[in-house]
Amino acid sequence: MEFDVVIVGAGPSGLSAACRIMQLAKAKDLEITVCVVEKGSEVGAHILSGAVLEPHALDELFPNWKELSAPVKTKVKGDRFFFYLNQNSAIKLPNFMIPKPTHNDGNYIVSMGNVCRWLAEQAEGLGVEIYPGFAAAEVLYHEDGRVKGIATGDMGISATGEHKDGYMPGMELHAKYTLFAEGSRGHLGKELIKIFSLDDGKNPQHYGIGIKEIWEIPPENHEEGLVIHGLGWPLSESNSSGGAFMYHAENNQLYIGLIADLNYSNPHMSPFEEFQRWKHHAETVKYLRGGTRLVYGARAITKGGFNSLPKMHFPGGLLIGCDAGTLNSVKIKGNHTAMKSGMLAAETVFEALCEGDSAPADLQTYGQKIASSWLHEELYTTRNFSGFMHKFGILAGSALVWIDQNIFGGKLPFTLNDSRPDYATLKPAAECKKIVYPKPDNAISFDRLSSVFLSNTNHEEDQPCHLTLIDPSVPIAKNLPIFDEPAQRYCPAGVYEIVENDAGQRFQINAQNCVHCKTCDIKDPSQNIVWVTPEGFGGPNYPNM
Repeated sequence: MEFDVVIVGAGPSGLSAACRIMQLAKAKDLEITVCVVEKGSEVGAHILSGAVLEPHALDELFPNWKELSAPVKTKVKGDRFFFYLNQNSAIKLPNFMIPKPTHNDGNYIVSMGNVCRWLAEQAEGLGVEIYPGFAAAEVLYHEDGRVKGIATGDMGISATGEHKDGYMPGMELHAKYTLFAEGSRGHLGKELIKIFSLDDGKNPQHYGIGIKEIWEIPPENHEEGLVIHGLGWPLSESNSSGGAFMYHAENNQLYIGLIADLNYSNPHMSPFEEFQRWKHHAETVKYLRGGTRLVYGARAITKGGFNSLPKMHFPGGLLIGCDAGTLNSVKIKGNHTAMKSGMLAAETVFEALCEGDSAPADLQTYGQKIASSWLHEELYTTRNFSGFMHKFGILAGSALVWIDQNIFGGKLPFTLNDSRPDYATLKPAAECKKIVYPKPDNAISFDRLSSVFLSNTNHEEDQPCHLTLIDPSVPIAKNLPIFDEPAQRYCPAGVYEIVENDAGQRFQINAQNCVHCKTCDIKDPSQNIVWVTPEGFGGPNYPNM
């Protein structure tokens, strides 16, 4: 199938790009064909974000978004920041101690899944074709190396590689330009960065794992519009960094979560278990008592910032949003920046399509548009965040971020690099304190399997495993004796297990549980696990994350 533009991923960046291209086409009365493929069963099924939305990009894309009934209604009414000392105590930080970009005046608590569903409606109304349930499995190239488009994955192949009843081969989608908007650690974006050396001269990308739940809580515990962020306990006990969030949304719903930076060093640490512990903190549990947990999910977060941002253009296509890493870590927000990157990509592609056959394959003007936009300014002024937090720890790092943002406005006369990739930070298990996590009480804290059940995750069982091992012997022969195989702890879905049997120990992959968070692809110390796309429709089905 031939299109002018193919977009991989129906997230905020991909859908914003699709809408903007069609807006420009209609303004010039031009006919342009745009196709969006989405591996989730529906638009929004794989979207997981906090989320507090800064409406800057939305205002630019649809100035009349309120009249168009966008699901952006709960304005932030209160902003609190805590430093958690231990399970029972915390210090509420005064506003003047919070970095200026972290404040949430004028922002909204939203479900980004629902925002993306609304964006998809706007895109389809403008003439965009959207195909949910079709996973982009392969990048296609012209003979001269230019990106030609993508191929969707075959359906109906058994675990042993045979064609089952109902087998359906994938489709090739060709385009003049292909935009990759897969989200954090996109498997095709990862390939493109390597093939075109897009990260030459850049810091390695850095990530966190975000774990989120939605609760319905008693009305007396609910403060609609309240936003709470926090640092410290329990991550501080293992010298890990990250933070927690709690957003009081509409309808007595509470969005809670914990983000653990994936540069942690103690292989015994489990981000999932740390989140369960945090829910028992006195400042958290008081809201949850008497409530009901509704939804669970997890997703990697690309948070290296400006210093890790790869070149985002290459012959035949562009990287946009979290596929490149446009999140603003100081603001703890990436949706508005992802949307802006998609809009700038759309403007670049539209101009090229108007040039016809004389247009270049490599749209270098995309980089120029970013450099002259507020997106560049925002990311540049927060460029030292990861370096401060990773090199100096939570207390000193936070103080340096405050000085950088509140006194110098992000314009300190130096750039602090962070050149150690997240997978290389683990210490041998024997050198680290073993962590014994409490058993869940099934009222506030829960186990992985009951949590995965609430993510509505499902995969066709008889299909090739999408969690591939370069060398199947590594988990037992290398990772287990050195790092006590950390995959069994960093995975938030119970995918990886060490199973004991008469023949000894075996590394078991429960791919059916996978919530597509990509943490294993990022954190595996041997870089032996490679995440590839499963069949379309597989994975979580988040209703309103």
